[in-house]
Amino acid sequence: MRTRVKICGITRAQDAVKAVEFGADAIGLVFYSKSPRAVSIDSARGIIQKIPPFVTVVGLFVDPSPKDVAAVLHRVSLDLLQFHGNELPSECSAYGKPYIKAIKVREGVDIAAEVNRYATARGVLLDTDDPKAPGGTGRVFDWSIIPKGLNKPIILAGGLTPENVWQAITKVRPFAVDVSSGVEADKGIKDMEKMAAFMRGVQSV
Repeated sequence: MRTRVKICGITRAQDAVKAVEFGADAIGLVFYSKSPRAVSIDSARGIIQKIPPFVTVVGLFVDPSPKDVAAVLHRVSLDLLQFHGNELPSECSAYGKPYIKAIKVREGVDIAAEVNRYATARGVLLDTDDPKAPGGTGRVFDWSIIPKGLNKPIILAGGLTPENVWQAITKVRPFAVDVSSGVEADKGIKDMEKMAAFMRGVQSV
């Protein structure tokens, strides 16, 4: 089975269009005001208008208030929600939308228990834990600590680049990979050649 790809932290319509042209299955829009990759509701609507059918649009939230999520969903057509903070399972499933939950991986975290905890999630995203940033750190975690036989589709994130993505896929065999900073020219601005090279790396496995 081929590995799916999400390119996250999209802030410009032209970057979203090129990501899809290169073969991305999903794009991620960040609705977290403290992120350098955050988008406004109006910007998100403009980006989505350029997205062709059969591409999943994911909205990323970090410990949001229900009011904030509702405000986005009222005006933005999201296919999937991504929760990247300390949200409870009940909070993640409160919006009537499919969701994925990010698990911050560090030594001592019981990944299998966390996966089981979010039983209502469509999948779990494994990312590098960083107390200063909820994502987009550009840092890899130790892939060898991921247990085998997890009962949810695994989306691998954290420091993936065009140079190492083939190694990540070979070692972890995730359902999908998620990249943000690894294909950027600057924070929130994607590099066309890096995106193309990333997709070539995925497709080489």
